[in-house]
Amino acid sequence: MLKAVILIGGPLKGTRFRPLSLDIPKPLFPVAGLPVIQHHIEACAAIKELKEILIIGFYPVTQLQQFVNDMQLQYNVTIKYLQEFTALGTAGGLYHFRDQIRSGSPEAFFVLNGDVCADFPLRELYKAHKERSDGLLTVMTTEATRLQSLNFGCMVVDKGTQEITHYVEKPSSYVSTLINCGIYVFSLKIFNIIGEAFNTKQDEFYKNGSNNVNRDTGYLQLEQDILTPLAGSGKMFALQTRNWWSQLKTASSAIYANRHYLELYKERHPERLATEKKSEKCSITPDVHIDNTAVIHPTAVIGPNVSVGTGVRIGAGVRIRESIILDAAIIEDRSLILHSIIGRNSHIGKWARVEGTPSDPDPNKPFAKMENPRLFNNDGRLNPSITILGCSVSVPSETILLNSIVLPNKELSRSIKNEIIL
Repeated sequence: MLKAVILIGGPLKGTRFRPLSLDIPKPLFPVAGLPVIQHHIEACAAIKELKEILIIGFYPVTQLQQFVNDMQLQYNVTIKYLQEFTALGTAGGLYHFRDQIRSGSPEAFFVLNGDVCADFPLRELYKAHKERSDGLLTVMTTEATRLQSLNFGCMVVDKGTQEITHYVEKPSSYVSTLINCGIYVFSLKIFNIIGEAFNTKQDEFYKNGSNNVNRDTGYLQLEQDILTPLAGSGKMFALQTRNWWSQLKTASSAIYANRHYLELYKERHPERLATEKKSEKCSITPDVHIDNTAVIHPTAVIGPNVSVGTGVRIGAGVRIRESIILDAAIIEDRSLILHSIIGRNSHIGKWARVEGTPSDPDPNKPFAKMENPRLFNNDGRLNPSITILGCSVSVPSETILLNSIVLPNKELSRSIKNEIIL
């Protein structure tokens, strides 16, 4: 029997994802028509030995309970949401809920970071872990460029045994181009190691008393507090993947993840993709996902790489590509949407143009696919990026929005370029 744990953090995290996370928890943001962590759940449920999925975070239960109930019914697997009383860190959350994870004595359990988007090779990861009887955990890794690697956990791996001999989280100088994907499989004995780290932190706190800078003794980070000291012990191994992988840190990365999940649908879930023959709604350039409740004029042209949510209304002659249109948005006649995310209940007037200028990575460079461009340049100017409209934004007819971010509940009166409208 296997289990899986999905770590989703809480509302104080994911600030770079705003304004999209202001009206919905980031783990429930729809990418390719499904909430982000539903892709995790779907990958876990595909493993027949996996009997339970635990979601750990500090979002209020009310924000996730309906989603959890729906997922249990859809995938016929036990799913529970375990709410932390405060942010405990990636290892602190695992240790706090260790009894729930160990219940039923699973042979091993997966841990997936909730902000990861990937073609999850979970079965291959478990197979690699099972082959090493002395291993406590196996980490999924991928290749980065030297510059990109500085933003991730880097590791040195023995080419023969695949043992991780050195690990540094976000190093200040180059260590390795192999980086941590935030996807793991653990043996239950890992709780002995986490427990030792927890007790050490407790001892330091009581030894130093009020002079201790870090008073939060329950906060443990998996990367710094567990992986770094465990490297070189012969207990931690790596499995390198060449599958697609990225992180959902910024809104710009949602467009990239949307594109790749749609591409995966072609092989695994073609029923989720819209075609001209199937939709009879409009002209479609693959790959496109359109919710069945969307109302689209036959003269509209949608795609490639577009997701359209529930209750969306799209008028005559509208052109949309490389974008995500969220629930109940209205796009009136002859408007153009390029490289943008249109928030829930937003309204785009006639002949409007909403456009972003993404800095698409070079696909020939290693790991360029995972880039999350910064919001601002070094000189303080807004980076060329996708255009993002929060929920309930109104854009008047015949206006242009270029490389801009608009917070929720704004009614624009003019064209904007390279601005953040607060």
